[in-house]
Amino acid sequence: MLASLAIRDVVLIERLDLAFGPGLTVLTGETGAGKSILLDSLGLACGARAEAGMVRAGQSQCSVSAEFAPPPNHPSFAILAEQAMEPEETLVLRRVVQADGRSRAFVNGQPVAAGVLRRLAATLVEVQGQHDQVGLADPTTHGGLLDAFGGLEGQRQQVAAAHRAWREAERSLAAAREAIAAAQRDEEFLRHAVEELSDLAPEEGEEEQLSAERQKLQQGERRSESIAAALAELQPRDRRRGGPAEALRSAARSLERLPAPNEEAQPILALLAQAQDAVAEAETLLERMLQEGAPDPRRLEQLEDRLFGLRAAARKHAVAVVELPALLASLKDRLGALDAGTGRVAALEAAAAAARRDYVAAAEALSGARRAAAAQLEAALGKELPPLKLDRARVFVEVAPREESAWGADGMDRVTFLVATNPGQAPGHLQKIASGGELSRLMLALKVVLARGSPVPTLIFDEVDAGIGGATAAAVGERLARVAERLQVLVVTHSPQVAARGTQQLRVAKQVKGERAATTVEPLGKRERREEIARMLAGERVTDAARAAADSLLTGGLL
Repeated sequence: MLASLAIRDVVLIERLDLAFGPGLTVLTGETGAGKSILLDSLGLACGARAEAGMVRAGQSQCSVSAEFAPPPNHPSFAILAEQAMEPEETLVLRRVVQADGRSRAFVNGQPVAAGVLRRLAATLVEVQGQHDQVGLADPTTHGGLLDAFGGLEGQRQQVAAAHRAWREAERSLAAAREAIAAAQRDEEFLRHAVEELSDLAPEEGEEEQLSAERQKLQQGERRSESIAAALAELQPRDRRRGGPAEALRSAARSLERLPAPNEEAQPILALLAQAQDAVAEAETLLERMLQEGAPDPRRLEQLEDRLFGLRAAARKHAVAVVELPALLASLKDRLGALDAGTGRVAALEAAAAAARRDYVAAAEALSGARRAAAAQLEAALGKELPPLKLDRARVFVEVAPREESAWGADGMDRVTFLVATNPGQAPGHLQKIASGGELSRLMLALKVVLARGSPVPTLIFDEVDAGIGGATAAAVGERLARVAERLQVLVVTHSPQVAARGTQQLRVAKQVKGERAATTVEPLGKRERREEIARMLAGERVTDAARAAADSLLTGGLL
């Protein structure tokens, strides 16, 4: 509900802070006192168009803050979530308008677009006036209101669930058909790519394994080359040059030719013999190392061919080598989908058809329940209209089928509230057929009957009693009080019969100080309220008879 309204420098209002409670709040005062300024100020906080003329003369800006206390699970919380805003105990909509007409909007102190204010306000407050009808005048709300009246929310949820299942089945079918169409367009490429990659048969982690083995073989080649070079020094190919072993043998032969006695040469000959043995042993070991550690050149060639083949395939398909097995599996799946596509599509078509049948069955059951509820709603409204001086009017609740393309989560029907204000008149939309006063009272009658289904917790009626009096005005007041049992209701009224029904009464007055006029709003106590209603009955001169009549109205009596 609307908890408070703070107005600063709006037209004739310098500073005003109002608190509102549940039930029926009536705003009274003489014509021209500024009651419309209050509604315009609230509208400004609710995202209405900002105009420079709203700013009080001589001021640089005006501001309005409207504080709401929405009930749990209220639709406004979903809007806050969309804006990434955390819900608080109350919801404050604030608007600031500069003297040049520019404006800023805030929700709980955070800047937002004015459109966000409008969306939030649409869930929080509904205005019914002679010239500005919102809420029930919007046909898109009628289906939900009829369902709430008839207690059809459960069936409506079943229809919504069936609609989601049907749409999901349709999306799955469309995706399968698109996949098959795409596969058919690429069939030749797919088959060639699958054949090529299948022949290549890439394996998980293969590149890393091949690279490691290749590196090891390459290191083995370099090792063998070093051993062979060392052996070549010991066993030169040029036999004429000889090697270390031949040099040692030649040295020994030369020493052996020394004339006898040659005892001093014997130790040297022993050392040369040892050197020859060491060289021979080195040659043997080198030859063994070369034979045992030599890499297989064919294996290295095979590894490089495999590795280069994998990398070439990866470049061709613009993927990493490690992704080739997954690519092959994906291509096989696409081919499999193409080969098995006809059967899968047939199964999905059957599932979609079954989901459609389920939706149609649920929606048709809801349609039948709606037609029954529509008859009950028309009968209920028929009882409300005569006391409101609308005895010649009749409200029709039309439940018409929609084209299949317009079927939705809310069913297959277009629900519209229509009215004929005179016998023989063709029924039409509410805002097009009824006059301003008639429309306000029609809206009141609808709200009386539909109050329990309204998602909006606060209703505002602007002069719903215009042009009526006596018993009709009393009937209007009684119905406003009935609506206020379920919802918070604010009403701007000139009718004492309506004012007497209020649980709270605010008097709007205009005072002139010097050359400047100012609008004030005063909450009325019991005695002040009696005087105000007496003034509404008698005019400027309040008589004892008027006070007695006011007492009668306030105690529930009829004039």
